[in-house]
Amino acid sequence: MTDTAVTLKGMRVGDHASVTRSFSADDLRLFQQLAAHDGAALQAVPEPLIGALFSYLLGVELPGFGTNYLKQEMQFERPAPVGQPLTAKVEITRLRPEKHLVDLATTCMDATGTVICRGRALVLAQDVGA
Repeated sequence: MTDTAVTLKGMRVGDHASVTRSFSADDLRLFQQLAAHDGAALQAVPEPLIGALFSYLLGVELPGFGTNYLKQEMQFERPAPVGQPLTAKVEITRLRPEKHLVDLATTCMDATGTVICRGRALVLAQDVGA
């Protein structure tokens, strides 16, 4: 059986979810306070905030509630602009229902479609059956 024929909790290879968000200078100041960062003002969106977009998608959208992060890889290709829309996307690349595992490709692009970050995630999808 190929991956495309496998479903897990109604999910299929190729299913995807995305979210678009802009981070303002105020957001970056709040991030610096939370991180206890005393340095100069940030000139680009911090990488952990981009990672948080993927966390949101995985935990709320796809696979959704009950998802447990096992691995995340991110390669940042350029700085993310402050105040401009960023679109994060997760897409299922493989399902392993016997282990309740979901592999996903992750990308984040700016408003022009330029890739800011790409990577992959491996998650355990709770309460799913083969």
